[in-house]
Amino acid sequence: MNITVATFYQFCQLGPLPELKVELFNLMRAWDLRGTILLTPEGINATIAGPPQGLDDLFNRLYQFEELRKLEIKTSHCEVQPFRRAKVRLKKESISFGQVLSGLEPTGINVVPGDWNKLIAQPDTLVLDSRNRYEVELGTFERARNPNIRKFRDLAQYVDQNLDPMEFPRIATFCTGGIRCEKLTTFLLKKGFKEVFQLQGGILKYLEVVPKEESLWVGHCFVFDERVGVGHGLKPMALNR
Repeated sequence: MNITVATFYQFCQLGPLPELKVELFNLMRAWDLRGTILLTPEGINATIAGPPQGLDDLFNRLYQFEELRKLEIKTSHCEVQPFRRAKVRLKKESISFGQVLSGLEPTGINVVPGDWNKLIAQPDTLVLDSRNRYEVELGTFERARNPNIRKFRDLAQYVDQNLDPMEFPRIATFCTGGIRCEKLTTFLLKKGFKEVFQLQGGILKYLEVVPKEESLWVGHCFVFDERVGVGHGLKPMALNR
């Protein structure tokens, strides 16, 4: 079975969300697409899987929104459907951080995967993993600080209690696909950190394009489906939970 897994997000306003929820759910059911799409006042956040033709049909619908015409989609492939059900949910936040964004606030400077190694190797750069403790235990970048949090929304408190903008003026942060960094870097800039960077496309894009022999990634990257973890080239890595 040829299954494509697609992960994507966009901060924007999409109009009447209840109607869009029904429409997208019907498209998912029609093509046997599974996974979760979150629709919020902030935008859209999703990881779904299914046949390539079905994904193309759903994306063509999303591309009808001007705000989504440049939607960045990260894809990988697997032999078995990694999700059990199709879900489209309405929520307050695209990713729970305790702060709702309009999508217009400044965020960190995006660093493409090819330039990431040089940035995080600099001794004056604090490399901050924005993920929870379980994800970090499976894998992370060399020199990255583990905030040892249980949930992403705990990260704001960690920053307030442990990081001083005067001591750490330059921070480079990363997450699985990029969405957590959008919120975190906005928060860091509001707190007075001067130089804030984020890995464009997240760990998944880094593992996709950076050769293993050049990589500073150690371990596996946790993903939110039954594959559990992926390695370089986004190859599934079966792990024990």
